Amino acid sequence: MISLNSIIFNGMDATRIDVQVQLATGLSNPEFNIIGLADRAVKESAERIRNVISALNLKMPPKRLTVNLSPADVEKNGSHFDLPILCGILCAIGVLPEEKLSHYLILGEIGLDGAIVRTDGVLPAAVWARRNNMGIICPAPQGAEAALSGHTEILAPAHVLELINHFSGAAPLTQPTVSEIRQTQTTPAGDFAEVYGQESAKRALEIAAAGGHAMLMVGPPGSGKTMLASRLPTILPEMTADEILETSVIYSIAGQLGDKALITNRPFRAIHHTASPVSLAGGGGNAKPGEISLAHNGVLFLDELPEFDRATLEILRQPMESGKITISRAKRNATYPARFQLIAAMNPCPCGNLGNAALSCSRAPRCAEAYQNKISGPLLDRIDLHVDVDAVNPWDMKPKSDTPIETSAQIRARVVAARNRQIARQGKVNALLDGAELNAAAPLTDELTEFLNTAAEKMSMSARGYNRIKRIARTIADLRGADNIELSDLAEALSYRPIGRGKYGVK
Repeated sequence: MISLNSIIFNGMDATRIDVQVQLATGLSNPEFNIIGLADRAVKESAERIRNVISALNLKMPPKRLTVNLSPADVEKNGSHFDLPILCGILCAIGVLPEEKLSHYLILGEIGLDGAIVRTDGVLPAAVWARRNNMGIICPAPQGAEAALSGHTEILAPAHVLELINHFSGAAPLTQPTVSEIRQTQTTPAGDFAEVYGQESAKRALEIAAAGGHAMLMVGPPGSGKTMLASRLPTILPEMTADEILETSVIYSIAGQLGDKALITNRPFRAIHHTASPVSLAGGGGNAKPGEISLAHNGVLFLDELPEFDRATLEILRQPMESGKITISRAKRNATYPARFQLIAAMNPCPCGNLGNAALSCSRAPRCAEAYQNKISGPLLDRIDLHVDVDAVNPWDMKPKSDTPIETSAQIRARVVAARNRQIARQGKVNALLDGAELNAAAPLTDELTEFLNTAAEKMSMSARGYNRIKRIARTIADLRGADNIELSDLAEALSYRPIGRGKYGVK
Protein backbone atom coordinates (compact mmCIF):
# COMPACT_ATOMS: atom_id res chain seq x y z
CA MET A 1 0.00 0.00 0.00
CA ILE A 2 1.19 3.50 -0.92
CA SER A 3 0.60 6.34 1.57
CA LEU A 4 1.01 10.03 0.65
CA ASN A 5 -0.09 13.31 2.24
CA SER A 6 -2.64 15.94 1.34
CA ILE A 7 -4.77 18.41 3.31
CA ILE A 8 -8.22 19.88 3.83
CA PHE A 9 -9.29 23.06 5.62
CA ASN A 10 -12.06 23.54 8.12
CA GLY A 11 -12.11 27.30 8.42
CA MET A 12 -8.55 28.28 9.27
CA ASP A 13 -7.81 24.86 10.77
CA ALA A 14 -6.05 22.26 8.64
CA THR A 15 -6.36 18.47 8.75
CA ARG A 16 -3.78 16.17 7.13
CA ILE A 17 -5.33 13.62 4.81
CA ASP A 18 -3.62 10.29 4.29
CA VAL A 19 -4.00 9.35 0.60
CA GLN A 20 -3.73 5.54 0.54
CA VAL A 21 -3.43 3.72 -2.79
CA GLN A 22 -3.64 -0.06 -3.07
CA LEU A 23 -3.51 -2.41 -6.07
CA ALA A 24 -5.23 -5.78 -5.57
CA THR A 25 -4.82 -8.81 -7.84
CA GLY A 26 -7.36 -11.35 -8.98
CA LEU A 27 -9.55 -9.29 -11.30
CA SER A 28 -9.63 -9.55 -15.09
CA ASN A 29 -11.25 -6.12 -15.48
CA PRO A 30 -9.55 -3.19 -13.68
CA GLU A 31 -11.62 -1.13 -11.24
CA PHE A 32 -10.91 2.31 -9.80
CA ASN A 33 -12.66 3.20 -6.54
CA ILE A 34 -12.20 6.26 -4.34
CA ILE A 35 -13.52 5.90 -0.80
CA GLY A 36 -13.33 7.93 2.41
CA LEU A 37 -16.34 10.28 2.37
CA ALA A 38 -15.27 11.95 -0.89
CA ASP A 39 -17.54 14.44 -2.66
CA ARG A 40 -18.32 14.45 -6.37
CA ALA A 41 -15.33 16.62 -7.32
CA VAL A 42 -12.98 14.12 -5.67
CA LYS A 43 -14.66 11.08 -7.22
CA GLU A 44 -14.48 12.67 -10.68
CA SER A 45 -10.70 12.74 -10.35
CA ALA A 46 -10.73 9.05 -11.36
CA GLU A 47 -11.65 9.96 -14.94
CA ARG A 48 -9.14 12.80 -15.10
CA ILE A 49 -6.39 10.50 -13.84
CA ARG A 50 -7.23 7.79 -16.38
CA ASN A 51 -6.78 10.31 -19.19
CA VAL A 52 -3.52 11.67 -17.75
CA ILE A 53 -2.02 8.19 -17.46
CA SER A 54 -3.00 7.56 -21.07
CA ALA A 55 -1.44 10.90 -22.11
CA LEU A 56 1.81 9.81 -20.41
CA ASN A 57 1.83 6.64 -22.54
CA LEU A 58 1.36 4.54 -19.43
CA LYS A 59 -1.23 1.86 -18.78
CA MET A 60 -3.43 1.33 -15.79
CA PRO A 61 -2.54 -2.08 -14.31
CA PRO A 62 -5.20 -4.78 -14.81
CA LYS A 63 -5.91 -4.83 -11.11
CA ARG A 64 -8.40 -3.47 -8.65
CA LEU A 65 -7.29 0.04 -7.68
CA THR A 66 -8.61 1.45 -4.39
CA VAL A 67 -7.88 4.95 -3.10
CA ASN A 68 -8.77 5.57 0.52
CA LEU A 69 -8.78 9.12 1.94
CA SER A 70 -8.19 8.86 5.67
CA PRO A 71 -9.60 9.74 8.21
CA ALA A 72 -12.74 8.26 6.68
CA ASP A 73 -15.19 10.19 8.86
CA VAL A 74 -14.03 13.63 7.62
CA GLU A 75 -15.72 14.95 4.51
CA LYS A 76 -13.30 15.49 1.58
CA ASN A 77 -13.99 18.09 -1.06
CA GLY A 78 -12.08 19.90 -3.76
CA SER A 79 -10.19 19.03 -6.94
CA HIS A 80 -6.79 19.45 -5.20
CA PHE A 81 -6.80 15.70 -4.43
CA ASP A 82 -6.11 14.98 -8.14
CA LEU A 83 -2.35 15.33 -7.83
CA PRO A 84 -1.78 13.30 -4.63
CA ILE A 85 -3.98 10.47 -5.95
CA LEU A 86 -2.13 10.44 -9.29
CA CYS A 87 1.22 10.50 -7.48
CA GLY A 88 0.09 7.55 -5.35
CA ILE A 89 -0.79 5.55 -8.46
CA LEU A 90 2.52 6.44 -10.12
CA CYS A 91 4.29 5.27 -6.97
CA ALA A 92 2.33 2.02 -7.04
CA ILE A 93 3.45 1.25 -10.60
CA GLY A 94 7.05 2.27 -9.94
CA VAL A 95 7.20 5.59 -11.81
CA LEU A 96 7.70 7.78 -8.71
CA PRO A 97 9.53 6.96 -5.45
CA GLU A 98 7.18 6.68 -2.47
CA GLU A 99 9.98 7.13 0.08
CA LYS A 100 10.66 10.62 -1.29
CA LEU A 101 7.09 11.75 -1.96
CA SER A 102 5.92 10.66 1.49
CA HIS A 103 7.89 13.62 2.89
CA TYR A 104 5.75 16.11 0.94
CA LEU A 105 2.31 17.61 1.33
CA ILE A 106 0.75 17.36 -2.14
CA LEU A 107 -2.13 19.33 -3.64
CA GLY A 108 -3.14 20.37 -7.14
CA GLU A 109 -5.74 19.85 -9.82
CA ILE A 110 -4.72 18.17 -13.06
CA GLY A 111 -5.93 18.68 -16.60
CA LEU A 112 -6.56 15.84 -19.05
CA ASP A 113 -3.16 16.46 -20.66
CA GLY A 114 -1.28 16.21 -17.36
CA ALA A 115 -0.96 19.96 -16.72
CA ILE A 116 -1.11 20.90 -13.02
CA VAL A 117 -3.47 23.85 -12.55
CA ARG A 118 -4.32 26.27 -9.74
CA THR A 119 -6.17 25.25 -6.60
CA ASP A 120 -7.35 27.03 -3.46
CA GLY A 121 -5.51 27.10 -0.15
CA VAL A 122 -1.87 26.80 -1.25
CA LEU A 123 -0.59 29.50 1.13
CA PRO A 124 -2.14 28.02 4.33
CA ALA A 125 -1.09 24.54 3.16
CA ALA A 126 2.52 25.76 2.88
CA VAL A 127 2.31 27.33 6.34
CA TRP A 128 1.04 24.03 7.74
CA ALA A 129 3.73 22.02 5.92
CA ARG A 130 6.49 24.26 7.23
CA ARG A 131 5.25 23.96 10.82
CA ASN A 132 5.12 20.17 10.48
CA ASN A 133 8.55 19.79 8.85
CA MET A 134 7.21 18.64 5.49
CA GLY A 135 7.91 19.80 1.96
CA ILE A 136 5.07 20.86 -0.32
CA ILE A 137 4.22 20.07 -3.95
CA CYS A 138 1.82 22.57 -5.55
CA PRO A 139 0.92 23.97 -9.01
CA ALA A 140 3.58 26.06 -10.75
CA PRO A 141 1.46 29.26 -10.86
CA GLN A 142 1.28 29.13 -7.05
CA GLY A 143 4.87 28.29 -6.20
CA ALA A 144 5.62 31.90 -5.26
CA GLU A 145 2.44 31.95 -3.17
CA ALA A 146 3.74 28.97 -1.20
CA ALA A 147 7.06 30.77 -0.76
CA LEU A 148 5.25 33.52 1.15
CA SER A 149 5.08 31.13 4.09
CA GLY A 150 8.87 31.23 4.40
CA HIS A 151 9.07 27.58 3.35
CA THR A 152 12.26 26.56 1.58
CA GLU A 153 11.27 23.09 0.37
CA ILE A 154 8.74 23.71 -2.39
CA LEU A 155 8.24 21.86 -5.66
CA ALA A 156 5.99 23.67 -8.14
CA PRO A 157 5.73 21.64 -11.38
CA ALA A 158 3.62 22.86 -14.30
CA HIS A 159 3.12 19.32 -15.62
CA VAL A 160 3.21 15.81 -14.20
CA LEU A 161 6.21 15.06 -16.45
CA GLU A 162 8.19 17.79 -14.68
CA LEU A 163 7.55 16.04 -11.37
CA ILE A 164 8.64 12.68 -12.82
CA ASN A 165 11.79 14.22 -14.31
CA HIS A 166 12.62 15.91 -11.00
CA PHE A 167 12.57 12.71 -8.98
CA SER A 168 14.37 10.76 -11.70
CA GLY A 169 17.15 13.38 -11.65
CA ALA A 170 16.69 14.25 -15.33
CA ALA A 171 15.57 17.85 -14.73
CA PRO A 172 15.42 19.02 -11.09
CA LEU A 173 12.89 21.72 -10.30
CA THR A 174 14.06 25.06 -8.92
CA GLN A 175 12.84 26.54 -5.65
CA PRO A 176 10.18 29.29 -6.15
CA THR A 177 11.03 32.63 -4.54
CA VAL A 178 9.04 35.45 -2.98
CA SER A 179 10.64 37.86 -5.46
CA GLU A 180 8.16 36.54 -8.01
CA ILE A 181 5.29 37.94 -5.96
CA ARG A 182 3.46 41.00 -7.16
CA GLN A 183 1.65 43.10 -4.58
CA THR A 184 -2.07 43.53 -5.08
CA GLN A 185 -3.79 46.86 -4.44
CA THR A 186 -7.02 46.24 -2.52
CA THR A 187 -7.73 49.78 -1.36
CA PRO A 188 -9.45 52.34 -3.58
CA ALA A 189 -7.58 55.38 -4.77
CA GLY A 190 -8.31 58.78 -3.30
CA ASP A 191 -7.17 61.33 -0.74
CA PHE A 192 -8.94 63.35 1.93
CA ALA A 193 -7.53 66.45 0.27
CA GLU A 194 -10.10 65.86 -2.47
CA VAL A 195 -13.01 66.13 0.00
CA TYR A 196 -14.31 69.69 0.35
CA GLY A 197 -16.34 70.55 3.43
CA GLN A 198 -17.65 67.72 5.66
CA GLU A 199 -15.21 68.63 8.44
CA SER A 200 -17.28 66.92 11.15
CA ALA A 201 -17.48 63.68 9.13
CA LYS A 202 -13.73 63.76 8.46
CA ARG A 203 -13.09 64.29 12.16
CA ALA A 204 -15.29 61.30 13.00
CA LEU A 205 -13.46 59.13 10.45
CA GLU A 206 -10.15 60.15 12.00
CA ILE A 207 -11.42 59.04 15.43
CA ALA A 208 -12.76 55.80 13.90
CA ALA A 209 -9.40 55.08 12.27
CA ALA A 210 -7.43 55.88 15.41
CA GLY A 211 -9.42 53.60 17.72
CA GLY A 212 -10.75 50.98 15.29
CA HIS A 213 -14.35 52.10 15.89
CA ALA A 214 -17.43 51.28 13.82
CA MET A 215 -19.19 54.26 12.25
CA LEU A 216 -22.54 55.11 10.64
CA MET A 217 -23.04 58.13 8.38
CA VAL A 218 -26.56 59.48 7.74
CA GLY A 219 -27.28 62.08 5.12
CA PRO A 220 -29.02 62.90 1.84
CA PRO A 221 -27.93 61.45 -1.51
CA GLY A 222 -24.84 63.09 -2.96
CA SER A 223 -23.53 64.39 0.35
CA GLY A 224 -20.29 62.40 0.01
CA LYS A 225 -20.85 59.45 2.35
CA THR A 226 -19.41 56.85 -0.04
CA MET A 227 -16.52 59.10 -1.01
CA LEU A 228 -15.63 59.61 2.64
CA ALA A 229 -15.83 55.91 3.46
CA SER A 230 -13.68 54.90 0.49
CA ARG A 231 -10.87 57.12 1.77
CA LEU A 232 -10.74 55.60 5.25
CA PRO A 233 -8.07 53.03 4.27
CA THR A 234 -5.79 55.90 3.21
CA ILE A 235 -5.47 57.03 6.85
CA LEU A 236 -5.20 53.60 8.46
CA PRO A 237 -1.79 52.30 9.61
CA GLU A 238 0.11 49.92 7.37
CA MET A 239 -0.51 46.22 7.92
CA THR A 240 1.98 44.29 10.02
CA ALA A 241 3.72 41.20 8.66
CA ASP A 242 1.41 38.95 10.69
CA GLU A 243 -1.68 40.77 9.41
CA ILE A 244 -0.47 40.48 5.81
CA LEU A 245 0.04 36.73 6.14
CA GLU A 246 -3.24 36.14 7.99
CA THR A 247 -5.28 38.16 5.49
CA SER A 248 -3.56 36.52 2.54
CA VAL A 249 -4.33 33.07 3.99
CA ILE A 250 -8.05 33.92 4.11
CA TYR A 251 -7.98 35.09 0.49
CA SER A 252 -6.10 31.94 -0.50
CA ILE A 253 -8.74 29.69 1.10
CA ALA A 254 -11.46 31.72 -0.62
CA GLY A 255 -9.68 31.39 -3.98
CA GLN A 256 -9.30 35.18 -4.30
CA LEU A 257 -5.60 35.66 -3.72
CA GLY A 258 -4.89 36.08 -7.42
CA ASP A 259 -1.90 35.08 -9.52
CA LYS A 260 1.31 35.45 -7.48
CA ALA A 261 -0.27 38.10 -5.26
CA LEU A 262 -0.06 39.16 -1.65
CA ILE A 263 -2.55 41.28 0.28
CA THR A 264 -0.34 44.10 1.55
CA ASN A 265 -2.95 46.88 1.85
CA ARG A 266 -5.89 46.80 4.20
CA PRO A 267 -8.92 45.30 2.44
CA PHE A 268 -11.85 47.54 1.58
CA ARG A 269 -14.95 45.45 0.91
CA ALA A 270 -17.92 47.47 -0.38
CA ILE A 271 -21.01 45.25 -0.21
CA HIS A 272 -24.20 45.75 -2.23
CA HIS A 273 -27.45 45.63 -0.31
CA THR A 274 -28.62 42.61 -2.30
CA ALA A 275 -25.92 40.49 -0.62
CA SER A 276 -27.20 37.21 0.83
CA PRO A 277 -26.46 35.96 4.35
CA VAL A 278 -24.11 33.32 2.89
CA SER A 279 -22.14 35.87 0.86
CA LEU A 280 -21.71 38.02 3.95
CA ALA A 281 -21.00 35.38 6.61
CA GLY A 282 -19.53 32.67 4.36
CA GLY A 283 -20.68 29.13 3.79
CA GLY A 284 -21.76 27.04 0.85
CA GLY A 285 -20.81 23.42 0.33
CA ASN A 286 -17.15 24.06 1.18
CA ALA A 287 -17.83 26.58 3.98
CA LYS A 288 -15.75 29.26 2.26
CA PRO A 289 -15.11 32.61 4.01
CA GLY A 290 -17.57 35.42 3.35
CA GLU A 291 -17.22 39.17 3.00
CA ILE A 292 -16.83 39.82 6.71
CA SER A 293 -13.78 37.53 6.78
CA LEU A 294 -12.41 38.96 3.53
CA ALA A 295 -12.59 42.34 5.29
CA HIS A 296 -10.48 41.01 8.21
CA ASN A 297 -7.84 43.59 9.22
CA GLY A 298 -9.57 46.08 6.93
CA VAL A 299 -12.85 47.87 6.27
CA LEU A 300 -16.33 46.49 5.60
CA PHE A 301 -18.47 49.18 3.95
CA LEU A 302 -22.24 48.78 3.81
CA ASP A 303 -23.98 51.48 1.79
CA GLU A 304 -27.75 52.01 1.94
CA LEU A 305 -27.84 50.13 5.25
CA PRO A 306 -31.66 49.90 5.67
CA GLU A 307 -31.94 48.33 2.21
CA PHE A 308 -30.14 45.21 3.43
CA ASP A 309 -32.26 42.28 4.51
CA ARG A 310 -32.63 42.49 8.29
CA ALA A 311 -31.60 38.86 8.82
CA THR A 312 -28.42 39.55 6.83
CA LEU A 313 -27.53 42.55 8.99
CA GLU A 314 -28.08 40.64 12.21
CA ILE A 315 -25.20 38.35 11.20
CA LEU A 316 -22.85 41.26 11.97
CA ARG A 317 -23.67 41.39 15.67
CA GLN A 318 -21.66 38.39 16.88
CA PRO A 319 -18.46 38.95 14.83
CA MET A 320 -18.42 42.65 15.74
CA GLU A 321 -18.06 41.59 19.37
CA SER A 322 -15.89 38.48 19.05
CA GLY A 323 -13.81 39.19 15.94
CA LYS A 324 -14.62 35.82 14.39
CA ILE A 325 -17.45 34.03 12.60
CA THR A 326 -18.46 30.39 12.96
CA ILE A 327 -20.24 28.73 10.04
CA SER A 328 -22.29 25.76 11.23
CA ARG A 329 -23.23 22.98 8.84
CA ALA A 330 -24.67 19.51 9.35
CA LYS A 331 -21.31 17.78 8.95
CA ARG A 332 -18.81 20.49 9.87
CA ASN A 333 -18.23 23.80 11.64
CA ALA A 334 -15.77 26.31 10.24
CA THR A 335 -14.44 29.35 12.09
CA TYR A 336 -12.81 32.30 10.33
CA PRO A 337 -11.33 35.57 11.65
CA ALA A 338 -13.61 38.58 11.18
CA ARG A 339 -11.94 41.51 12.90
CA PHE A 340 -13.22 44.17 10.50
CA GLN A 341 -13.98 47.86 10.90
CA LEU A 342 -17.59 48.47 9.97
CA ILE A 343 -18.40 51.69 8.13
CA ALA A 344 -22.04 52.09 7.11
CA ALA A 345 -24.00 54.78 5.29
CA MET A 346 -27.69 55.47 4.80
CA ASN A 347 -30.17 58.05 3.62
CA PRO A 348 -32.43 59.45 6.35
CA CYS A 349 -35.54 58.21 4.53
CA PRO A 350 -36.40 56.34 1.29
CA CYS A 351 -36.26 59.48 -0.85
CA GLY A 352 -33.34 60.89 1.11
CA ASN A 353 -34.77 64.39 1.41
CA LEU A 354 -35.79 64.46 5.06
CA GLY A 355 -34.73 67.79 6.57
CA ASN A 356 -34.90 69.63 3.24
CA ALA A 357 -38.04 71.79 3.36
CA ALA A 358 -38.00 72.27 -0.40
CA LEU A 359 -37.82 68.56 -1.24
CA SER A 360 -39.28 66.61 1.69
CA CYS A 361 -42.28 64.46 0.87
CA SER A 362 -45.67 64.71 2.56
CA ARG A 363 -45.17 61.42 4.38
CA ALA A 364 -42.33 62.73 6.56
CA PRO A 365 -41.47 61.95 9.29
CA ARG A 366 -43.47 58.68 9.28
CA CYS A 367 -41.60 57.31 6.27
CA ALA A 368 -38.26 58.12 7.92
CA GLU A 369 -39.27 56.37 11.13
CA ALA A 370 -40.27 53.20 9.28
CA TYR A 371 -37.12 53.35 7.16
CA GLN A 372 -34.70 53.75 10.07
CA ASN A 373 -36.51 51.10 12.12
CA LYS A 374 -35.41 48.51 9.59
CA ILE A 375 -32.11 48.48 11.50
CA SER A 376 -32.34 46.76 14.86
CA GLY A 377 -31.50 48.58 18.06
CA PRO A 378 -28.88 46.00 19.16
CA LEU A 379 -26.99 46.47 15.88
CA LEU A 380 -27.11 50.26 16.13
CA ASP A 381 -25.89 49.99 19.72
CA ARG A 382 -22.75 48.23 18.45
CA ILE A 383 -21.86 51.13 16.15
CA ASP A 384 -19.68 53.58 18.06
CA LEU A 385 -19.95 56.73 15.96
CA HIS A 386 -23.19 58.09 14.48
CA VAL A 387 -22.57 61.08 12.22
CA ASP A 388 -24.91 63.36 10.28
CA VAL A 389 -23.50 64.22 6.85
CA ASP A 390 -25.21 67.32 5.45
CA ALA A 391 -25.31 68.17 1.77
CA VAL A 392 -22.32 70.26 0.75
CA ASN A 393 -22.99 73.93 0.07
CA PRO A 394 -22.05 74.75 -3.56
CA TRP A 395 -19.96 77.67 -2.29
CA ASP A 396 -17.80 75.21 -0.37
CA MET A 397 -16.96 73.15 -3.46
CA LYS A 398 -14.04 75.45 -4.27
CA PRO A 399 -11.17 75.28 -1.74
CA LYS A 400 -10.27 78.52 0.00
CA SER A 401 -6.69 79.61 -0.57
CA ASP A 402 -6.25 80.71 3.05
CA THR A 403 -7.50 77.37 4.46
CA PRO A 404 -5.41 74.45 3.17
CA ILE A 405 -7.16 71.06 3.13
CA GLU A 406 -5.40 68.31 5.04
CA THR A 407 -4.12 65.35 3.06
CA SER A 408 -4.58 61.72 4.02
CA ALA A 409 -0.90 61.55 4.91
CA GLN A 410 -1.27 64.33 7.47
CA ILE A 411 -4.31 62.72 9.08
CA ARG A 412 -2.66 59.32 8.97
CA ALA A 413 0.31 60.61 10.95
CA ARG A 414 -2.01 61.52 13.84
CA VAL A 415 -3.84 58.20 13.56
CA VAL A 416 -0.60 56.21 13.68
CA ALA A 417 0.64 58.19 16.68
CA ALA A 418 -2.64 57.57 18.52
CA ARG A 419 -2.56 53.86 17.73
CA ASN A 420 1.03 53.58 18.87
CA ARG A 421 -0.01 55.05 22.22
CA GLN A 422 -2.76 52.44 22.51
CA ILE A 423 -0.50 49.51 21.59
CA ALA A 424 2.15 50.66 24.06
CA ARG A 425 -0.43 51.09 26.82
CA GLN A 426 -2.65 48.04 26.38
CA GLY A 427 -1.45 45.99 23.39
CA LYS A 428 -4.60 46.60 21.30
CA VAL A 429 -6.75 49.38 19.88
CA ASN A 430 -9.37 50.99 22.10
CA ALA A 431 -12.33 49.44 20.28
CA LEU A 432 -11.22 45.98 21.47
CA LEU A 433 -10.95 46.78 25.18
CA ASP A 434 -13.13 44.70 27.49
CA GLY A 435 -14.60 46.01 30.76
CA ALA A 436 -11.59 45.56 33.03
CA GLU A 437 -9.13 46.74 30.38
CA LEU A 438 -11.29 49.79 29.66
CA ASN A 439 -11.45 50.77 33.33
CA ALA A 440 -7.65 50.56 33.53
CA ALA A 441 -7.04 52.48 30.29
CA ALA A 442 -9.78 55.11 30.70
CA PRO A 443 -10.18 56.01 34.40
CA LEU A 444 -12.58 58.88 35.07
CA THR A 445 -12.55 61.37 37.91
CA ASP A 446 -15.64 61.65 40.11
CA GLU A 447 -16.67 64.77 38.24
CA LEU A 448 -16.38 63.10 34.83
CA THR A 449 -18.17 59.98 36.08
CA GLU A 450 -21.10 62.09 37.31
CA PHE A 451 -21.20 63.93 33.97
CA LEU A 452 -21.23 60.68 31.97
CA ASN A 453 -23.79 59.00 34.26
CA THR A 454 -26.16 61.95 33.94
CA ALA A 455 -25.83 61.97 30.15
CA ALA A 456 -26.30 58.20 29.94
CA GLU A 457 -29.46 58.38 32.02
CA LYS A 458 -30.96 61.18 29.92
CA MET A 459 -30.09 59.33 26.68
CA SER A 460 -31.37 55.95 27.97
CA MET A 461 -27.99 54.51 27.16
CA SER A 462 -27.30 50.79 27.53
CA ALA A 463 -24.31 49.44 29.43
CA ARG A 464 -22.69 48.63 26.09
CA GLY A 465 -23.29 52.17 24.87
CA TYR A 466 -21.90 53.57 28.13
CA ASN A 467 -18.62 51.71 27.64
CA ARG A 468 -18.46 52.72 24.01
CA ILE A 469 -18.58 56.38 25.02
CA LYS A 470 -15.58 55.76 27.29
CA ARG A 471 -13.72 54.01 24.46
CA ILE A 472 -14.35 56.89 22.06
CA ALA A 473 -13.31 59.44 24.68
CA ARG A 474 -10.13 57.45 25.28
CA THR A 475 -9.40 57.57 21.53
CA ILE A 476 -10.03 61.32 21.37
CA ALA A 477 -7.61 61.82 24.24
CA ASP A 478 -5.04 59.65 22.45
CA LEU A 479 -5.35 61.84 19.36
CA ARG A 480 -4.52 64.79 21.60
CA GLY A 481 -1.54 62.87 22.96
CA ALA A 482 -3.01 63.09 26.46
CA ASP A 483 -2.75 60.52 29.25
CA ASN A 484 -6.06 61.41 30.88
CA ILE A 485 -9.58 61.89 29.56
CA GLU A 486 -10.98 65.40 29.93
CA LEU A 487 -14.52 66.79 29.91
CA SER A 488 -14.15 67.95 26.29
CA ASP A 489 -13.28 64.39 25.24
CA LEU A 490 -16.42 62.98 26.85
CA ALA A 491 -18.56 65.76 25.42
CA GLU A 492 -17.30 65.11 21.90
CA ALA A 493 -17.79 61.36 22.32
CA LEU A 494 -21.39 61.92 23.44
CA SER A 495 -22.06 64.02 20.34
CA TYR A 496 -21.67 60.89 18.23
CA ARG A 497 -24.35 58.92 20.12
CA PRO A 498 -27.06 57.93 19.28
CA ILE A 499 -28.67 58.35 15.86
CA GLY A 500 -32.02 59.28 17.41
CA ARG A 501 -30.58 62.65 18.55
CA GLY A 502 -29.09 63.54 15.16
CA LYS A 503 -30.48 66.03 12.67
CA TYR A 504 -31.91 63.21 10.58
CA GLY A 505 -32.93 61.01 13.49
CA VAL A 506 -36.50 60.21 14.46
CA LYS A 507 -37.51 60.41 18.10
